[in-house]
Amino acid sequence: MSNTKPSDIQSIIDAAKKIVIIQADNPDGDSLASSLALEQILGDMGKEPYLYCGIDMPQHLTYLPGWDRVNKELPGQFDASIIVDTSSLKLLESLEKSGQRQWIAAKPSIVIDHHKDVVSTINFATIVWNKTAVATGEVLYELAAELGWPLNLAAGNMIATSILSDSLGLSTDQTTARSIHIIAELVEKGVELAALDNMRRELMRKSPELVRYKGELLQRVEYHDNNHIATITIPWEEIEKYSQAYNPSMLVIDEMRWTENTHIAIAFKLYRDGKITAKLRANFGSPIANKLAEHFGGGGHPYASGFKITEKRPFSEVKSECVQLASQLIDELKKDVSA
Repeated sequence: MSNTKPSDIQSIIDAAKKIVIIQADNPDGDSLASSLALEQILGDMGKEPYLYCGIDMPQHLTYLPGWDRVNKELPGQFDASIIVDTSSLKLLESLEKSGQRQWIAAKPSIVIDHHKDVVSTINFATIVWNKTAVATGEVLYELAAELGWPLNLAAGNMIATSILSDSLGLSTDQTTARSIHIIAELVEKGVELAALDNMRRELMRKSPELVRYKGELLQRVEYHDNNHIATITIPWEEIEKYSQAYNPSMLVIDEMRWTENTHIAIAFKLYRDGKITAKLRANFGSPIANKLAEHFGGGGHPYASGFKITEKRPFSEVKSECVQLASQLIDELKKDVSA
């Protein structure tokens, strides 16, 4: 709805009591923090917020207070829903598989997202509020200011976390002056950035077993196209063994992309049912992660994206296609720079 106004969002919220806050099946720091901020805002408005995600929260996000309130099942009764940080129906696959999508579609549903260049495929949404911003938390902050929503300190902490997460500490080229101003305004409201970062760093501590496993993963990293592309493949046995303690992809993907001459790091995970997932992290100046993910039906940001393949394609075929396309995208970037 191109002529949607903030007041239209307010009308749906005013008419609802119990509101489900939905994250996609690939939760990240922005989606969880935005959900937790929205939970605080709606609670202070006298609503009954209910947090939902179709998968377990990744261990690396459990430093955020309130992560354990996220449920994997929808409530038996609710009045409306708010989907945060995605405009893609494919990323809500868990709702489809469980047959619960119809429950969401039967009630008013609001999408709040910041991927403005992505056309929404959530065809049942009543309102799609998709504004260009570095993070969903930034969009949420602007909505709260315009509509006079209450913003307590816990909500402010989560909005700051959302922005800092998706902007990689205000360092990506999607970060704007407004992003920085919002962080400053939140600090003026009492948000302590050092305390937020300390929570994150405490969770980053790893057991000796994980440190040794990280070393094994780093030894298995493969480089392609003159080191421009780094890949790691994580089999089901390792996913099963280590995921409860830490996401294996997240253990090494930063070191992979920080390798000299590397433009993008790709972490493949192979599941027992034949599903293949890929986490993509690109370096500054190589904003190709979203284009690579979109080719395989996924999505995300130019520097951080992912995709999932469920049709049981041979992994060697998927990997080869992914590396080849990444190489093409890098070549196109070079041509653009030299033109």
